[in-house]
Amino acid sequence: MVENFQFKDKYDCNDLINIVCILRAPGGCPWDAEQTHESIRKDFIEETYEVIEAINKKDPAMLREELGDVLLQVVFHTLIETEKGVFTFDEVTDEICKKLIIRHPHVFGDVNVSSTEEVLTNWDAIKMQTKKQKTVTETMLSVPRELPALMRASKVQKKASKIGFDWPDINGALMKVREETAEFEEALGKKDPEEIKDELGDLLFAVVNASRFACVDSEEALTGATDKFLSRFALVEKLAEQEGTDINTAGLEKLDELWDKAKLILKEQTP
Repeated sequence: MVENFQFKDKYDCNDLINIVCILRAPGGCPWDAEQTHESIRKDFIEETYEVIEAINKKDPAMLREELGDVLLQVVFHTLIETEKGVFTFDEVTDEICKKLIIRHPHVFGDVNVSSTEEVLTNWDAIKMQTKKQKTVTETMLSVPRELPALMRASKVQKKASKIGFDWPDINGALMKVREETAEFEEALGKKDPEEIKDELGDLLFAVVNASRFACVDSEEALTGATDKFLSRFALVEKLAEQEGTDINTAGLEKLDELWDKAKLILKEQTP
């Protein structure tokens, strides 16, 4: 046990920083001391998605817990840099405070706005200025490559749309989906793996564009489709069990039959 450590009824952010410092210090936890940015970077992603899960479930207790896990990740990564003498937690908070003040001149300055659209336009302009971005390409390249691919595609498309490089309506986007589908089918016929991958990427990009015109988040749409598939498949397995059918050997024709039954049952159950 760490000597002189004070147990408390209530802890604050400073206590969290102190605890992580103790964990990483000599005599602390060997595992915590060994961690680097690279070794725990996926943990940050996982904890963030668990926050999203809590939001989707509308569970305040879960949200409080998961936000704490995200905060731990922020503190952990910051202390790794503090140990190297690069920056501190105070510098992290100082920078985000300054960023918020600079990007909200309609609140902290004398800029007048009349709509959310004007706020977003000002935000983008200030962001370009502070990041010293001079071209639209630079703003597109600032979208992290590490984002989920559908999300990244949508963000890049929105930046192109802001300067008018876009279809006038969804019909053009749908036409592009059909065009890319034909090119993907052609690539399949050639059996060239690289061309197939390239054309599939173009098709997915076109579908994201169509979803943007439809005001549908492509990530959420795909998540919903996967949920739907899981629900139907679970029912297929249940129906097969009721019939005494082994789904592992049933064959495609029988599985399709059960799939159609499951689809109809679930449709009837939907209010």
